[in-house]
Amino acid sequence: MAASELSANSDTNIPDYEYTDVNTKAFHVGSFRNEWLSRLKPGDCSYRREDEDTFDANFAKELGVDAETMAELKTVCSLDSLRCHPEDQQPDTDVVPPDSTLKTLVQRRKRQDYRASLKYSKNRHELYADELERLTFGRKPEAVVDTVPEGEVILTINVYYPAVYETYNYIRPHTTLLMTGSHSLAELRDAICCVSDLQVCGEFSNTPDMAPDFISKDHYKSAFFFFEGVFYNDMRFPECQDISMTTIEWAKSHNFPAYSQAKMEDTRFVDLNVKVGFPYLYCHQGDCEHLVIITDIRLSHMNDCLDKKLYPLLTHKHRVTTQKCAVCHVFIGRWYTTNDQFAPSDPCLFCDKCFRMLHYDAEGNKLGDFLAYPYVDRGAFN
Repeated sequence: MAASELSANSDTNIPDYEYTDVNTKAFHVGSFRNEWLSRLKPGDCSYRREDEDTFDANFAKELGVDAETMAELKTVCSLDSLRCHPEDQQPDTDVVPPDSTLKTLVQRRKRQDYRASLKYSKNRHELYADELERLTFGRKPEAVVDTVPEGEVILTINVYYPAVYETYNYIRPHTTLLMTGSHSLAELRDAICCVSDLQVCGEFSNTPDMAPDFISKDHYKSAFFFFEGVFYNDMRFPECQDISMTTIEWAKSHNFPAYSQAKMEDTRFVDLNVKVGFPYLYCHQGDCEHLVIITDIRLSHMNDCLDKKLYPLLTHKHRVTTQKCAVCHVFIGRWYTTNDQFAPSDPCLFCDKCFRMLHYDAEGNKLGDFLAYPYVDRGAFN
């Protein structure tokens, strides 16, 4: 359905579940944003905080109470009335008093006791995620021009592992990104980090110190997204090819519905027709396929990171197990060899140190007959 047809029917622009708790029906992102803005008051989307008197007046109006009752509520529910420590003592927010009767503190104490009973501590990836959230929550840009506009739409996008991985293929997302409606699909593509883009092509057993001229992403630049019957191809570079044409021609020869094409660099998220919760496709490197699921679409809020230079904003990255060297079992694999008489298996992974110690003499001359290929571990970028 064309965007103009969607805009003509306002009910189509309001997300409705196609399958309960699974995915919505297709709707136009830009029209969905306009529907929200037409129903909200200007103050509802504003980043400016109300002064205390205005907030009290509006809050009293919402509660349907007079000013005297509102003043009494402020006194009874003030922070001072909730104090559980002496006024001259600086409280430790991580310590819950053992004799507390406040229900929220009782529940918090139970939660702390439960966590203490678990043999579990946060790893560096979780600590990094917590730190990233602290640094970006409500962050304002240094320059006003870099502020995310009021009423901008923000999308939460899960990018999954390539389909060749047998574990966690369609269960656990590799990365979760926040993007604004003004971002293009090309910017989403640039934000996706896949180990297949970082591979180095070629055999280097005779020249292990030679720096490669390029990685796969520099050489194979073609890619596409598939959303609602449209292939969005990356055509930013002269080397790019329309790799979706094979699928389109096959669909025509088998009497499937016709697919259309567009350029991902010219398509913004507000231009898309999508289903929230529905799996779409990102394909690059010829046959490296990722599921892409939009899990949430909402308007920006004053507590969001408002520095648009930080978007696409990474909010989650799954920890991947690294492949260790087959000899030392300590360092991450950097080389894999085949037809190797020095290796315990074929093919075999080596860290750089073990690889050079076993396969080259003190002068760097090659020992034996083997083939060596650079290896980029998918867990090296955790």
